Amino acid sequence: MNSILRYVTWRAVLISAVVAGTLFLLVDLLLAPAVLQVSASLMLRYFAALVMGSGVLTQTGTEILIVGAVVHYLLSFVFALVIAIVVHRWGLLVGILGGAVLGLAFYAINLYTLTVFFQWFFAINSTVIVISHVVFGAVAGGVYEMFDHYDRPLTSTGGI
Repeated sequence: MNSILRYVTWRAVLISAVVAGTLFLLVDLLLAPAVLQVSASLMLRYFAALVMGSGVLTQTGTEILIVGAVVHYLLSFVFALVIAIVVHRWGLLVGILGGAVLGLAFYAINLYTLTVFFQWFFAINSTVIVISHVVFGAVAGGVYEMFDHYDRPLTSTGGI
C-alpha cells in the first residue's frame, strides 16, 4: 500500500476532498429540505451521531454541527484518497466517470454497512443521498485529476 500512496498527489487529494465534500453538503442542504421536507442540518447531525451517538439526531446546537462537519470532511478525505488511488493518471474523463461510479459504490457501502452498526442510519436512505454520493465521487475524481501533477519527475529526495 505504501508504494501506491507515494504516487498520490496529497495536495490534490486534499483539494478534491474539500471541494467534493463541500458540494456534497450543498446538494444535501438544498435538496433535502425541498425533496424530503427535513431540516437542512440533518446530514450534519447524522455525521455527528456517528461519534456522539444517536441522541444528537433530535438535538440542536452549534457543537453538534461542528462535530458533524469535522466527521464529514474526515470521511471526505478518506473517500477522495480512495478515488485518487483508483483514477490516478487515467485522465479527467475517467476521473469524473470513475469517481461517479465509486461515489455510487460508497453510497451502497456506507448505507448497507453502517446500518449494521447504526440501525437508525437507514432512515436517511433517499435519492438525495444517492445523488450526493455520485456528485461527490464525480467531483472528487475530476478535481483530483485536474490538480494531479503526475508529469513531475520522481526524485529520490522528494518524490511526489
